[in-house]
Amino acid sequence: MTPPAASAGRWSDLDRPPLNAPALRRALVRPGGLWTSFDVVESTGSTNSDLAARAAGLAEGAVLVAEEQTAGRGRLDRSWTAPARSGLFLSVLLRPAGVPVQRWGWLPLLTGVAAATGLARAAGADFTLKWPNDLLVKVGGEERKTGGILAERTGNDGVVIGLGINVSLREDELPVPGAGSLALANAVSTDRDTLLRALLRSLEHWYGQWRAANGDPHLSRLQETYAAGCSTLGLTVRAELPGDRSLVGEAVAIDGDGRLVVTTPDGEDHPIGAGDIVHLRPDTR
Repeated sequence: MTPPAASAGRWSDLDRPPLNAPALRRALVRPGGLWTSFDVVESTGSTNSDLAARAAGLAEGAVLVAEEQTAGRGRLDRSWTAPARSGLFLSVLLRPAGVPVQRWGWLPLLTGVAAATGLARAAGADFTLKWPNDLLVKVGGEERKTGGILAERTGNDGVVIGLGINVSLREDELPVPGAGSLALANAVSTDRDTLLRALLRSLEHWYGQWRAANGDPHLSRLQETYAAGCSTLGLTVRAELPGDRSLVGEAVAIDGDGRLVVTTPDGEDHPIGAGDIVHLRPDTR
């Protein structure tokens, strides 16, 4: 078991050096850019919780990164933990003033597109998106989850978006069967400084494009780009819905509200805005 970073020291694992916070800050925080502050902490429970607690006193574009996250959360309050410095664990504060609130639901999908496109270029690995907020890579021909996104409202005008990306995890360190990492996907680069710069620059680009289009997913090309990279579309899926309900059908589209449209065998379309999606083999019901 990997000991906590605070007790083991910053250079306890030479294969996992610490982030170069001053260099990253110089590269990312600039006049006229989205990112207004950049902080790295050695260890915390949850960057989302920490940033949300401080959000009232922060400008849009605050970034908080942790070398180790001990109580990270995914959707449905699932835990997200990993050895210190084995991944990217961060949260950002966005305040999409002027964008209709009903379009804010696109922010997790936008973050997925930004992460997939930015990391693909920097890591040399192919990413796909599992609706609504998982990043997948191929390990031995099998799609595995290597990243997740969690968006949470803060106050009336802000959204904190958390990302967790497995970078250097080895097979014996994976939190659950079926998880993956960039290292296991044979990425050409697992340098976290390079990956983090690429991710945040891509997020700045996509967020700026979306805001310039007043949050319109079509005009910003967000809807078509997400659909093009979404491995859920075209598959038979089981949607586990609130209220212990479920349905099985083919995932056929992402609609204008960012919902997954599932067509059941009776030909009826079901737009799903919240739920857990399980990719099924063709013969699985």
